[in-house]
Amino acid sequence: MMKSIYDRTEKLIGSENLVKLKNSSVIVFGLGGVGGHVVEALARTGIGRLGIVDYDTIDITNVNRQTIALRSTVGKYKADAFEDRIADINGHIRVSAFKEKLTAESIGSFTIEEYDYIVDAVDDTAAKVLLIEKAKALNTPIISSMGTGNRTDPSKFRISEIEKTHSCPLAKKIRKELAKKGIKEVKVLFSVELPDKFDDNFKGTASIAFVPAVAGLLIAGEVVRDLLKGD
Repeated sequence: MMKSIYDRTEKLIGSENLVKLKNSSVIVFGLGGVGGHVVEALARTGIGRLGIVDYDTIDITNVNRQTIALRSTVGKYKADAFEDRIADINGHIRVSAFKEKLTAESIGSFTIEEYDYIVDAVDDTAAKVLLIEKAKALNTPIISSMGTGNRTDPSKFRISEIEKTHSCPLAKKIRKELAKKGIKEVKVLFSVELPDKFDDNFKGTASIAFVPAVAGLLIAGEVVRDLLKGD
């Protein structure tokens, strides 16, 4: 019998569920430390169609945590690099790569309505709110990643509705913005670990390899379970 890359997955979840994943589609916004690991896991789990969205290129500072970031890929567009990587994992996955920033003007170009599930892994507050609002309008399931930077303990991640979040400054901002729009019951991943604060002149967000990776894998697992529970 010919071996398949999904033999061991099929043994775990069954052939019917494997087919269900093959017939499912997920669009991931943001291909950094969190979103990149989401895409990687979904491709290796057998999702049949993936939308990948990121306007940025790979920087040398991404190598410490982003699965697509290598010395050989620095300077490439993240969406292009991931399109190649997904093809190398499973050439039968249908991939739509978008090298465009998510804004109110561009949101219509991503054909979000064609996907079964949306993953928000962008780091821009306005874009997150915009995407969540769009998902609610379409009645499409979404999971949104809150802050993972400036933290060192991946065991502190939780998945819950946005109203139940705490200890996360980004979640607090998103929660307030969504409340203004009357939007509730949004599934998010957040950390109960308080982010470190720095007294020096460091600009940006500190990070380490295993924290955003765990966040991405937890999100991917939640997406897969939700898709398998669906009709």
